[in-house]
Amino acid sequence: MKCQVMEVEMKEKGRPAEPEEPEREQWGAKMDFMLSMLGYCVGLGNVWRFPYLCYKNGGGAFLIPYLIMLTFAGLPLFFMELALGQYASLGPVTIWRCVPLFKGIGFAMCIISGLVCIYYNMIIAWSLYYMFASFTSMLPWRTCDNWWNTPNCVETSAVANATNKTDNYTRISPSEEYFHERVLKYSVDLGNNSTARGIEHTGTMSWELALVLLLAWIIVFACLCKGVKSSGKVVYFTATFPYIVLIILLIRGAILPGAREGIIFYIKPDFNRLRDSQVWYDAASQIFYSLGVAFGGILAMSSYNKFNNNCHRDAVLIALANCGTSVFAGFAIFSYIGYMAHELKMPVGKVVASGSGLAFIAYPEALTLMPISPLWSILFFFMLLTLGLDSQFVMLETIVTALSDEFPTLLRQHKTWVLLAICICLYLLGLTQCTQAGIFWLEMMNWYSAGFCLIVTALIMAIGISWVYGIKRFSADIKEMIGYEPNIYFKACWMVISPALMLFIFIFSLVQYSPVVYNGIAYPDWAVTLGLLMAFFSILMIPLVGIIVVAKNKGSFTERFKKAITPDEKWGPAIMSQEQKEWKSTEGIDNPATIYDPGTMENGTDQPPLYDPRSINRYPLYDPRSLQQDPIRNGGSINDTSYSSRL
Repeated sequence: MKCQVMEVEMKEKGRPAEPEEPEREQWGAKMDFMLSMLGYCVGLGNVWRFPYLCYKNGGGAFLIPYLIMLTFAGLPLFFMELALGQYASLGPVTIWRCVPLFKGIGFAMCIISGLVCIYYNMIIAWSLYYMFASFTSMLPWRTCDNWWNTPNCVETSAVANATNKTDNYTRISPSEEYFHERVLKYSVDLGNNSTARGIEHTGTMSWELALVLLLAWIIVFACLCKGVKSSGKVVYFTATFPYIVLIILLIRGAILPGAREGIIFYIKPDFNRLRDSQVWYDAASQIFYSLGVAFGGILAMSSYNKFNNNCHRDAVLIALANCGTSVFAGFAIFSYIGYMAHELKMPVGKVVASGSGLAFIAYPEALTLMPISPLWSILFFFMLLTLGLDSQFVMLETIVTALSDEFPTLLRQHKTWVLLAICICLYLLGLTQCTQAGIFWLEMMNWYSAGFCLIVTALIMAIGISWVYGIKRFSADIKEMIGYEPNIYFKACWMVISPALMLFIFIFSLVQYSPVVYNGIAYPDWAVTLGLLMAFFSILMIPLVGIIVVAKNKGSFTERFKKAITPDEKWGPAIMSQEQKEWKSTEGIDNPATIYDPGTMENGTDQPPLYDPRSINRYPLYDPRSLQQDPIRNGGSINDTSYSSRL
């Protein structure tokens, strides 16, 4: 049958036509997306946080709560974000057309990602600094006879030869003084041979750190300036290179003396530790932060996928690869920690560290004990650089995607300029971390910007999708993409298990809360208050935006609220099938005033055109479901057509 289309002019008098939105980009290839997501999830925390948590919380026994939290919290929420972003092809703000009341979640995600971007790129800058400093015949943090060293510095050889070491033996290593006194210069001279350290002692700006931070932002901008088309190619190197280095480091480290003791120290199970609730909290928080849930990055990256991409399979593969990388990295790290303990003739527990202490103090010292130490140092810090860049790419792209999708006609064609403006602003904000108090600013942001606020955001997201948008509707959306609904395991996790675990993490984090401290130095009250405001600012966006959405609707409060929890008329899959695109280009479905008259269909062998299901809401003059009650002229039945089964 041949369908004739009648077009009716709907524009009001004097009302300008709505400008056409620029076409949204997509990944150039499936592997671009997979490597980008793997690089996003596998970050610095996999190398410098997981191994320490494993040692601290019972060694190999820690894998039990870790895998449980992955199964019932990390993987389900990761799949939820992946599927939601892919279905609508929208950024973390605009995607809440599905439930406008929760649009503030998108703003909270962007704020969290923006705050993390500020200090995360400073860590990348430190990696650049150390990598450049490694291009020398002898690493500068090997000895204590440099201008930045203090009388408290004790070289490695002196520790190894000491005979009076006790369990309480402490020292300041050359690598620690290099990090604090040479790179950070965090001791502010107050005159009269006195110094002070703390966030309130700003001191001077380090031009060296300011320049490497600028270089870090230039690298990020250059890799993202063409959108996912350019970043999707860069990750072929940045996402795979860390694995090459980790394999090389593990092979080299495994043959070093003391490596066996270090690895045993890492994996030796202590099942008694499983009785401690702190162990379960550490496992949940590590899974949560490692997968990057509620940062908005998963939504942003999956929004560039093809509509029928198998996001279920991708979620499982990426989550398992991320966790496997964490375990694997622990072997590489602890082989060197064991080697350093052997050389220093100290217990492994006395030299192990986490966070920046592992990456920029403990591990660099271990590298000085190896032959051709500059080469290994260059490889290690270049690995940290690539690990950090992948995560930074996604967090920054999250903000750009959110803005360009929220204002498509204004910003989508100018994404490069939007990216440049954001990079400049975040660089200027990051200059506080280039002062002598920089490490204290960084630690404060790390402590508060992505702490319990991230958990609250994810908790409300899970409730909003599962209970307000509806688990049946969400499952049907997934089936529309991949051909089958998620199983009962995912539905149970989304509705009950994952929210319950997140609630446990949130309550535990409040009970165990302690103000930020760095290297034993407490923060003043104003700094703690500033950190708390930073944390609550992102959370407050959720109720604030919700109130605004309800207030902007018309009618009684009940009607306004009901509309706020009902999908917007524009909600639906943004990427149509190829058949729909072909029909759209020939039949003019873009015209918002098109009315379909089934009575004009003529007998024939042609099938009626495919339609956009969203037209049911967008074009109320035409409801295709009514065709099933109105037989076509000449005895034909709409039930015989190819598209009746889609309704």
